[in-house]
Amino acid sequence: MSKRNGESRAYRIFSVVVLIFLAFLFIFPLYWILTGALKTPAAINSATPEWVPSELTLRNFQVLFSKRSAPLFQLGALVGPTVPAAIRWLINTVFMAVMAMILTCFTASMAGYALAKKRFLGRYLLFSLIVAAMALPKQVILIPLIREMSALGLYDNIWAVILPTVGWPFGVFLMKQFSEGIPGEMLEAARIDGASEAKTFFSIVVPMIKPGIGALAIFTFINSWNDYFMQLIMLTSSSNLTISLGIATMQAENSTDYGLIMAGAALAAVPIIIVFLVFQKYFTRGITMGAVKG
Repeated sequence: MSKRNGESRAYRIFSVVVLIFLAFLFIFPLYWILTGALKTPAAINSATPEWVPSELTLRNFQVLFSKRSAPLFQLGALVGPTVPAAIRWLINTVFMAVMAMILTCFTASMAGYALAKKRFLGRYLLFSLIVAAMALPKQVILIPLIREMSALGLYDNIWAVILPTVGWPFGVFLMKQFSEGIPGEMLEAARIDGASEAKTFFSIVVPMIKPGIGALAIFTFINSWNDYFMQLIMLTSSSNLTISLGIATMQAENSTDYGLIMAGAALAAVPIIIVFLVFQKYFTRGITMGAVKG
């Protein structure tokens, strides 16, 4: 028994050491970005890296917020007050990611529930096509997407980046796997009680698949936020840019300014951290429930 306890204790110590090492690997880039955003140009470009800044400065953020300006919002002829362009870019990015997250979770949860619990002709074929679409590179459908957004009058509009994300095949697949665990008896009881499809979905299905929705919300938000390629193709006007595109355009005008890049990256990281903290409970529950069980 003592030997087994010793092995168990050694395993726990080894696990803790490995987890601490992995946590350091993941946290260090964020630490380097935050400290780099507060370093002077001389410290950033020094041949010997400063692991702990000896002098802190807000110069990089001042440059970020002073180089360009843009209207806070623009709705047709209605134009808002002028603000630093970085603020407008951040608002564009948050709006894009939040709308993509909401719409994707809404449509994917309904589609996943229908594929899991409804019986209709072609259900298996449709699900097979969705799974196959998960392996389809976005570059393959880029030209049709551009032509479609142009035909809809949405090119160079933030909605041109949002709408293609709404039909994310992975979201449908994830919510279908979660919906498989809903007891059919509960759905049948709701029908006997006279509940409509909408009431059944929102009162029974949604609460039961809430962990999956939380996990999908994080996945969608991060995927949309980091989709630099689609943003680069669909957005051209300065006032419509996202924070990553805006920093790239500012960088292209001058020599490489790593402090400016670090400041922009630090600003862009804040909303992602907030979203993860808000949905962390549902995300961890979704992972532990085994969302991809078949």
